[in-house]
Amino acid sequence: MLKKSIIAFLLMGQVFALESIWTDLTKSRNRIARYPHIIKLLIEKEMYHTAVPYVKEYLVTYKGRTNKDFERLFEKVVSKVGDRQFVLLPEQYLSKIDSPTLKYLLAKKLLKRRKYKEALQTLNGTIPAGHPVKAFSLHLEGMAFTMQRGFRAAISAFERCVDMSTSSDDEVRARQLQINHDYCLAGIARVKYEQKKLDDAELSFIDVDKRSYIWPELLIEEAWNSYYKGDYNRTLGKLVTYKAPVLNYIVNPEINVLKALSYFKLCLYDDMSKIIDDHYAEFDKSKQVIDKMIARKHSLEWYFNFINSFVDGKKYYDPLTNKVLRNVSKDPAFIQLFQSYKAGLREISNIKKVRNRRLRKILAINLKDSLMLQQKLIGSYTKRTFKLVSAQLEKSFIGLSYLRLEALNARKAKLYSGITDTGARGDIKYLKRNSKQYFWSFNGEFWADEMGDYVFALRSECQ
Repeated sequence: MLKKSIIAFLLMGQVFALESIWTDLTKSRNRIARYPHIIKLLIEKEMYHTAVPYVKEYLVTYKGRTNKDFERLFEKVVSKVGDRQFVLLPEQYLSKIDSPTLKYLLAKKLLKRRKYKEALQTLNGTIPAGHPVKAFSLHLEGMAFTMQRGFRAAISAFERCVDMSTSSDDEVRARQLQINHDYCLAGIARVKYEQKKLDDAELSFIDVDKRSYIWPELLIEEAWNSYYKGDYNRTLGKLVTYKAPVLNYIVNPEINVLKALSYFKLCLYDDMSKIIDDHYAEFDKSKQVIDKMIARKHSLEWYFNFINSFVDGKKYYDPLTNKVLRNVSKDPAFIQLFQSYKAGLREISNIKKVRNRRLRKILAINLKDSLMLQQKLIGSYTKRTFKLVSAQLEKSFIGLSYLRLEALNARKAKLYSGITDTGARGDIKYLKRNSKQYFWSFNGEFWADEMGDYVFALRSECQ
């Protein structure tokens, strides 16, 4: 009996805390000035999505010196809901209030619009070293400097980003910081690749842990790095990792293009032709399915329901469609958006406890607005992924068709020269390795601790 009384008392405390929001909304002369207090009450009940409309209205309408607690509250909401809802706000509102978090969001918006100089000016000296968004702002700085080819400054920003992306007691923030840490490590490798420092880039790519969310997407970049070093066997070894069962969700037509190019460079035209034939067999019909879906111009809500149904277990007849959906569902950006949406749905139960009918309706409308926008963001992300895959496939078909013609000309030249192939096809003597590497006859098995470390041992048949 005592236990039930305690639970009832705690529930009443939650209700009364939310009921006080009505007083802030109706009894205060300056309603907007009371928004930080309202946001604080909602955060205490973990109602972050319900708080979003109040945060946005405060940003858009408030004039004068901001509440000293607002920055902390705003950063908390962004960390739980994600920044995409706020990046959509017009620049004039993002720059209106002197807030480090807003400066970061504004810089992110400018970076997406390729205004690199303006993004750097926005970040310059505006975010204190101890602020929660500092590590993320350093990643933006590194990207902006890279795009401006300010490579020394870019590496400096990325290195500071790595140092500052330390762990957090909050599970969501800890994952965000780890991903940011890994992207900054990748940023260093990408800068060295752009500088044509291919040996240094190869070593920097290795710094990203294979357990990282982003490692699968970097493997193709490592392969290109090896390709431009002329190490085609290592390029093929990197790419064969994508056949591992744990990576069977990856959709990147560029993988087959790079495989075909590597075989072409080794003058192994039969292998190259098989890659091209397999590519068309796997993707030609599926691309038509995806293109028809895109052509129907479905709403963003439709795309949200599409990915939501897949996450709930529904599968579709087209294998590539399922693969793209699985790829989306494993992407870190999608995971953050989707988990935030699911957490927002749980806020409904708190709203139902509010006794004031008019306040309950207002809070319900706020939550609905935020969740509907979250659905559109998820739908937009899914739609954009399908359009990107379609464009990549189109580009790959063009590239592989051109490569097939180049190989045909090379075959003719070789035939007329009278040169015939002799010697072993694959042998350890064709393998470039150091004392820490060994020869393993690959039979289709994959070892988790060797992922990405495979190297082919093919003899070039170029004369």
